[in-house]
Amino acid sequence: MADLRDARVLVTGSDGFIGSHVVEELVKAGARVKAVVYYNSFNSWGWLDTVPADIMKSVEVVAGDIRDPHFMIAAASGCTDVLHLAALIAIPFSYVAPDSYVETNVRGTVNVLQAARMAGVRRFVQTSTSEVYGTAQTVPIKESHPLVGQSPYSASKIASDQMALSFQASFDMPVVVIRPFNTFGPRQSARAVIPTIISQIATGKRKIRLGAVSPTRDFSFVTDTARGLIAGLTAPAEQVVGQTINLGSGFEISVGATVEMIADVMGVTIEIETDEARLRPANSEVERLWADNSKARQQLGWAPEFGGLDGMRRGIERTASWFTNPANLSRYKADVYNV
Repeated sequence: MADLRDARVLVTGSDGFIGSHVVEELVKAGARVKAVVYYNSFNSWGWLDTVPADIMKSVEVVAGDIRDPHFMIAAASGCTDVLHLAALIAIPFSYVAPDSYVETNVRGTVNVLQAARMAGVRRFVQTSTSEVYGTAQTVPIKESHPLVGQSPYSASKIASDQMALSFQASFDMPVVVIRPFNTFGPRQSARAVIPTIISQIATGKRKIRLGAVSPTRDFSFVTDTARGLIAGLTAPAEQVVGQTINLGSGFEISVGATVEMIADVMGVTIEIETDEARLRPANSEVERLWADNSKARQQLGWAPEFGGLDGMRRGIERTASWFTNPANLSRYKADVYNV
């Protein structure tokens, strides 16, 4: 494993849910971090605004937009490694604005790749998503599973991943594609299923509005995902460069059973109401996701600390505890469905 104490890691999407946790874990591992946040007139650094000050002392924050190639070239200059997380990720919004997904997820990734190539980085970690597989055709899902773009979001991520791998093949760039399954935990957007359940319960609701409850997912706690992405930086090149590697807890659970677990953890009795606005188009719904994580275990030396049903429950407990803190809950609009 490479030592990160001499690293200066560029993290795109560092203002987001997973990205902010990645920044924290990198600093704890001894790395210096250059954190790219999405420019806005509020001077908000997203979730980095909540990261402890002692962590942020080792972080240089740069506000910009990955869609601007010149900005990315300047941002990557002097960096030794890149962890690329910046993306539009909401599936419902990809039905509304598919063009923006191409601009950010495909064009933006090309800009980050070109900038990293010019900087001569020693490792480029591309963050993928289990959505690229579509509904599981075989389980558990191995990295060789066909790629099926069932939403504009997933199609844009397939293109993004393939662009990264093409840079490895064409320019011998040290690219690793890390493919997390459904990540959950503190700071997640309330458009995701676990936070939407928890935030509705935390604000006193007992009739929970949801979309489909039959699909199954392989949920990973956010610190496991962050560790796996960082392992993509530190694992020996001969084991990971040019590879696509799943990160998942290795078990599946239905959305309905997840609701029951959350209600039990939070000590409430609830009813589920189907919200038509939250349902995906029938052919776009991914019905089943279940990760084969054996490659991550072998080649990254990674294993989930929150694996299986017990691990997921521990993760839910931590997530519920965070969301029920009034200071955190006040950041969310639990009454509004956020696409």
